[in-house]
Amino acid sequence: MKRFLLLLAVLLVPLAIRATASAAPPAKLKIYLLAGQSNMEGHARVETFDYIGDDPATAPLLQQMRGADGKPTVCDHVWISYFTGTGNSNGEGLGKLTAGYGSRQDPAKDGGKIGPEFTFGLTLDKALQEPVLIIKTAWGGKSLYHDFRSPSSGVYSRTAKDIEKGQHAEAQSGEYYRLMIGHVKHVLSDLKRVCPAYDEKQGYEIAGMVWFQGWNDMVNREVYPLPKPGDATPRYAEYSRLMANFIRDVRKDINAPQMPFVIGVMGVEGSKPNEHIAAFREAMAAPAALPEFKGNVIAVPTAPFWSEELGAIASKRDEVRQMGYYLKTKSAKHANADGSMSEPQQREYLKKFEADLISPAEEALWKRGASNGGYHYLGCAKTFALMGKAFAEALLRTGGQH
Repeated sequence: MKRFLLLLAVLLVPLAIRATASAAPPAKLKIYLLAGQSNMEGHARVETFDYIGDDPATAPLLQQMRGADGKPTVCDHVWISYFTGTGNSNGEGLGKLTAGYGSRQDPAKDGGKIGPEFTFGLTLDKALQEPVLIIKTAWGGKSLYHDFRSPSSGVYSRTAKDIEKGQHAEAQSGEYYRLMIGHVKHVLSDLKRVCPAYDEKQGYEIAGMVWFQGWNDMVNREVYPLPKPGDATPRYAEYSRLMANFIRDVRKDINAPQMPFVIGVMGVEGSKPNEHIAAFREAMAAPAALPEFKGNVIAVPTAPFWSEELGAIASKRDEVRQMGYYLKTKSAKHANADGSMSEPQQREYLKKFEADLISPAEEALWKRGASNGGYHYLGCAKTFALMGKAFAEALLRTGGQH
């Protein structure tokens, strides 16, 4: 009998330990901020998920993104508040993190897309014991020089072209910066509303931020003029200055002076960027090299996650669109130079041109992996999944796990 009781005691000890662990109070809530423009919104449709599984290197990531039932994973320990909108109609979507928190027509409804947030949260959930809250604020077509301009950069000075168009009133300078900060503070004021797992006794920590933006600044030649021969200042030096101010101001405004910060460096065109994209990438990454930001600001390149094979198909699709334009405008260098082609003949010519240029296998691959334009990373879920994972891993390395 004594031997039996001793054996029973030995067997019950692990159960008691697990019971004690499960009864332990919740850990401090980890809060992460995501902000930017359309690529932070995310334009990768969930229908492109299967493409992730075609690559043995990323197939395990797809397994994280899907449950046993084949549906997108719903995180039990990660919540999200997503503030977005179009025009003057902004709103919030919130809940446990899953797919669908990418670009949305209605802020409160699943948009069928992902941005970086999905695998960002999955990666943190796997690495951390604490509950996680993501506060995401993103709007398409927004600039750092104007829309997200932070207080220490002063008021945006309008160009003649802006004034002529009636755009960019000085009173609106920094409007989306203020919306971003306002929403973060709104969520922080009542964390239980968004994250039921929040325990006031344990408190919270703002553990990091990711900034992913750039297109509207890169293409603006009024704010960032093309360099002239002999110019010593890089074309996008102003972006670097604005970005450094932005980091300082966000930290100040949310009272997180040492908050780890990731700059997602533009990666469209992958390993073969044009000169403007290459120069802009350097300007985006530059603040991370400032001595004051050493160790807690990191620039994460996203070019390695661009799908080169889909990019090659995208270039061919662009050729088809360009040929359609040439046919309609009777370009002297192309088939309808004399304007003799009827519209049906133009369509037939274009159909054959496309068939000769893009193979059935390439067309099938495109439909499997892409769902948007090049400026949106081709709407490729594999690309956005890898970016989100990389952003999370960078924050964990820079101290966002403590």
